[in-house]
Amino acid sequence: MKVLVACEYSGVVSSAFRALGHTAYSCDLLPTEGDPRWHMQMDVLKVLTARVEPWDLMVAHPPCTHLAVSGARWFKNKVNEQAEAIEFFMQLARANVPRICIENPVCIMSRLWRKPDQIIQPWQFGHGETKATCLWLRGLPKLTATNVVDGREQRVWKMSPGPNRWKARSRTFTGIAKAMAEQWGCLDDNNLVLR
Repeated sequence: MKVLVACEYSGVVSSAFRALGHTAYSCDLLPTEGDPRWHMQMDVLKVLTARVEPWDLMVAHPPCTHLAVSGARWFKNKVNEQAEAIEFFMQLARANVPRICIENPVCIMSRLWRKPDQIIQPWQFGHGETKATCLWLRGLPKLTATNVVDGREQRVWKMSPGPNRWKARSRTFTGIAKAMAEQWGCLDDNNLVLR
C-alpha cells in the first residue's frame, strides 16, 4: 500500500506503516525527526496534486492551533488564520485518495463540517494517558482498541510551557500509529468503507 502521512514531522505514523512493509512517506514543512529518505519537506497540497502514482491511504494531521476548541478564547483575534486553517483541513478532506483519516483534537470542524467518525484516547492503545483525539474517516473502518491500560493521566495537557511544547503535544502516540498500520494497512479495494 502507498501511504501518505500529511503534516507529520515526527515520522511515527509513517514508520509504523513501513514496519509492516508499506511504502509510507511523511510530508511536512518541517524537517523530519525520522528517516529523511521517507520524508518530503514541502507543502502536502503540492504532493496531492502532483501527477504521480496515486496514494492508497492518507493519514493527515492538519495543524490544530486555530481549530481546537481549547483555543476558542483567541478565535476572535485570529479570523484570517482560522479561515485558512479551515480551508486547509477541507482540502485534505477532499483529496483524491480513496482512504483518508484526518486527525485533530476536539475542534470546530465538528460544527462546521461534520462530527468525527470516532474519538479515541491513548489509553485504548497502551499509553496511560488521556488526550481525546477525533478521527474523520473516509473509506476506513473505525480503529479498534488494542491495549486498554490504566493510568489515564493528562500528561500532554499539563506539559510545561516552552518553545518545543507544541511539537511534543502534536506527536502521535506509537500505540495509535501501530494500530493504524495494523488495522488499515491490511485493507484492499474490497474493504472500502463508504461514508
